[in-house]
Amino acid sequence: MFRFSKPSLGGAIALALATLTANSALADGKYAGIGRSATRAEIHAWDIDVRPDFKGLRPGSGSVDQGQEVWEAKCASCHGSFGESNEVHTPLIGGTTKDDIKTGHVLSLVKGDAPQRSAIMKVATVSTLFDYINRAMPLTAPKSLSNDEVYALVAYLLNLAEIVPGDFVLTDKNIAEAQARMPNRNGMNTDHGMWPGATAAKGGIGNGGKPDVKNTACMSNCKTEVKVASLLPVYAETAHGNLAEQNRPVGPVRGKDTSGKAATPVAPAPLSENATASKLASDSGCMACHGVASKIVGPGYNEVAAKYKGQADAETKLVAKVKAGGQGAWGAIPMPPQGQLKDADIRSLVKWIMSGAKAQ
Repeated sequence: MFRFSKPSLGGAIALALATLTANSALADGKYAGIGRSATRAEIHAWDIDVRPDFKGLRPGSGSVDQGQEVWEAKCASCHGSFGESNEVHTPLIGGTTKDDIKTGHVLSLVKGDAPQRSAIMKVATVSTLFDYINRAMPLTAPKSLSNDEVYALVAYLLNLAEIVPGDFVLTDKNIAEAQARMPNRNGMNTDHGMWPGATAAKGGIGNGGKPDVKNTACMSNCKTEVKVASLLPVYAETAHGNLAEQNRPVGPVRGKDTSGKAATPVAPAPLSENATASKLASDSGCMACHGVASKIVGPGYNEVAAKYKGQADAETKLVAKVKAGGQGAWGAIPMPPQGQLKDADIRSLVKWIMSGAKAQ
């Protein structure tokens, strides 16, 4: 995942597309007059890749503190508040030492004694972090982050890994300083098919573009069930301790209990529809920020019901607000997105709120 970046792929494709468009205008006959050459501004907007030498990096800046705010709002629900992961994604941070930062080689990767390999252990270049976050995150809205937000998020991750101090402000001017402290900066392997050029035996880099894996497509007696590959393997679940104890009891993040001591759940007695919604609100952490009759951090549920009473589209509006989060409707404090909840559960909560938010 982290072994690409050398060629400016975006720039190459953009140039090729622009060239083809220009050539088509000169073609004899069939396509003459169709389309136009892409402008420099259009190519520049599309060409967003950042190389290890930081070519392609746009101006900007972001502090560790700013990164934490963006992280909590847009990243923690999938990756945990401190990059420690939750039940779905493997950890982004952890497994590196101060000696690794000095040498540029992550010793546990060499020794093979790490129970779980985090992203910061493997990635060799800051540009990879920046480029991937910029083009692919957050998962629900890729390319929606501003340049400054990407700088801030990278600064926050680097601080979690103790690569930069807590008061660090990452910019396009000092990003090379952070690169010089990356724990695995000297550990990148170029002897694989994604790296172009002559083989190392002939004085070049890479293996001439040959694949570095061998496999045969299954043609008969294939697996009928595919398991989700992003779940942590059992042997690695406790690599960073009990995840359930490392997450706050409010908000969208829920760490899986990896202590091995979780009690077998007992089937509860049937509840009424309102009681079920009330329990769902409590179990989901909603009641930590919202009272039934009065405001805590966010508005009381009775206040919400009163505000939207009589509006035909109230239920649809509130379902969307709960799922996507937002800010400003009830003050400056933002409502974090609750994308971890099922749509059916969100709708049940909204109906319960609009009916008076009382358990029966």
